[in-house]
Amino acid sequence: MDVAPIPSPASAPNPSWFTPKRLLFIFCVINLINYVDRGAIASNGVNGSRKTCSKNGQCSPGSGIQGDFNLNNFEDGVVSSAFMVGLLVASPIFASLTNRVNPFRLIGIGLLVWTIAIGGCGFSQNFWSIAICRMLVGVGEASFISLAAPFIDDNAPPAKKTLWLGAFYMCIPTGIAVGYVYGGLVGNYNWRLAFWVEAVLMLPFVILGFVMKPLQLKGFSPVGSEKALTSVENGSENQGGERSTREAIADQSLKPRSADASDTCIVTRFLKDMKILLLEKVFVVNVLGYIAYNFVVGAYSYWGPKAGYNIYHMKNADYTFGGITVVCGILGSLAGGFVLDYMTSTISNAFKLLSLATLFGAIFCFAAFCFKSLVVYVILFAIGELLVFATQAPVNFVCLHCVTPNLRPLSMAMSTVAIHLFGDVPSSPLVGLLQDHLNNWRVTALILTSILFLAAGIWFTGILLRSVDRFNEESENPVTTTIDKSNTTPLHEVKTTETA
Repeated sequence: MDVAPIPSPASAPNPSWFTPKRLLFIFCVINLINYVDRGAIASNGVNGSRKTCSKNGQCSPGSGIQGDFNLNNFEDGVVSSAFMVGLLVASPIFASLTNRVNPFRLIGIGLLVWTIAIGGCGFSQNFWSIAICRMLVGVGEASFISLAAPFIDDNAPPAKKTLWLGAFYMCIPTGIAVGYVYGGLVGNYNWRLAFWVEAVLMLPFVILGFVMKPLQLKGFSPVGSEKALTSVENGSENQGGERSTREAIADQSLKPRSADASDTCIVTRFLKDMKILLLEKVFVVNVLGYIAYNFVVGAYSYWGPKAGYNIYHMKNADYTFGGITVVCGILGSLAGGFVLDYMTSTISNAFKLLSLATLFGAIFCFAAFCFKSLVVYVILFAIGELLVFATQAPVNFVCLHCVTPNLRPLSMAMSTVAIHLFGDVPSSPLVGLLQDHLNNWRVTALILTSILFLAAGIWFTGILLRSVDRFNEESENPVTTTIDKSNTTPLHEVKTTETA
């Protein structure tokens, strides 16, 4: 394959419009839409309520999904968590496919599945149809959840990596909170409309994922002769049309292999990578703390408006709870990233921030539910949420930097699988069962909040572990079909020469 000469630095082409900041912006909007959907399905407008009957036999009609399909609290919790099933199954699959398919294209495929499934939610007719559609929503989201953070980590300025992650994960509480308000407003007309609008909003990003020249992740290089956008833009190919030793090695690696050998290689590599990941104590401790944390936050996000409505008789629980979460989610997530960058982004410092922020966040949230005054509750809970959301950037920084670059997609995928499988997947229906048994939302909320103390304790043990930042380490068995390191150059770096 002939390689065109590289322009001199003076005549090098201008960078593409797809700059690191625009990459961050696009990924933030996609993440926001994902979590708007989660907030909308939990809102009183979309979720609704069951039909109720008084002792004298007078019945009021139900509303939303729960009313239309006559769901009890447990079934309602299952609808909320159903998309997690697809997410859990598909996340490791998408992470493994990065060995064979360009990661950027995988995001486009996932978003297409998400868009179709969300549209299907609007057409569902009963409990099973909407539950299946929600599972497919999780399948679609899996590729984005596993791969977006590594792309951001590659392209963020070195001194602002955690701040950029904070901006990305800020969209989680913000999206959920906006979803509460959005679901409350649209649900007043037709809850099905909420899903159809979400599908339309995501469609442009689906198209972008397929038509734009794909980026490449650090630790991976293009399949075949396809060159990553970063390589072309930065002029990192060899001068004079000469073939490099790396390209010669690439040609050897591209020789056809049998399907059986290829499949065996994928399975073997996956099992080996999983063994490496599970033997990494830093990763395991980080995820265990994240599971306990997500158990609480997941239940908060789903049952929060309903609990607030019943405990404090909020007339507009969706708007009140959503407003608090938006402000605290934005400020807390950004503050967590900023503070860790200021402290110097190390794994040890990340664990210090995780344990302290969660401990004090738990204290304030627990105290908030002890007061009967709505004003005191709002003030204390807002401070608690601010501290709790400060963990978003540090916890994901640890997941990305405790492993070598080629293991980051699998690290993010398995972290996602674990925190949902043992965290917010069971928390929504279990809290629903607990409330059905206690019939006291204040006690239920206090029991749930106490689990945050466990999360703080687990993350504290991470400080005592020997930790190494492996971001710049090379894997013993790199997942590449060509050993061209220019393809791992982030967008923000302008590289004009390369040593063969």
